[in-house]
Amino acid sequence: QPLLVESGGGSVQAGGSLNISCVGSGLTFKYWYMAWFRQAPGKHRDFVAGITGGGETKYVDSVKGRLTISSDNAKNTMYLQMNNLKPEDTAVYYCAASTDHWETLAGRYSYWGRGTQVTVSS
Repeated sequence: QPLLVESGGGSVQAGGSLNISCVGSGLTFKYWYMAWFRQAPGKHRDFVAGITGGGETKYVDSVKGRLTISSDNAKNTMYLQMNNLKPEDTAVYYCAASTDHWETLAGRYSYWGRGTQVTVSS
């Protein structure tokens, strides 16, 4: 059974930075569309950014220019560098794997990590 494990979350002040990671086992990242989702309390789990095995990326408009997704296929690890964080970025961040490139619906993802909490204070 594939396993995804996120790490690197924490608490920062507005304007600060965090780099979160997702390590996978039992699946090979270069053959999957990998993505970051986030879920704030009482809200839906929303797509944040995705990356193909070839390194092509997609972002939701609200994070463009501030968050950067990357992947090291040799290490089966995906990253999300988050800069200039805002209080509205506060959420649990999940990594996920899909067979469908550019997919943004959570229900279309096959595997999920347990999430890592990111809290941004004003």
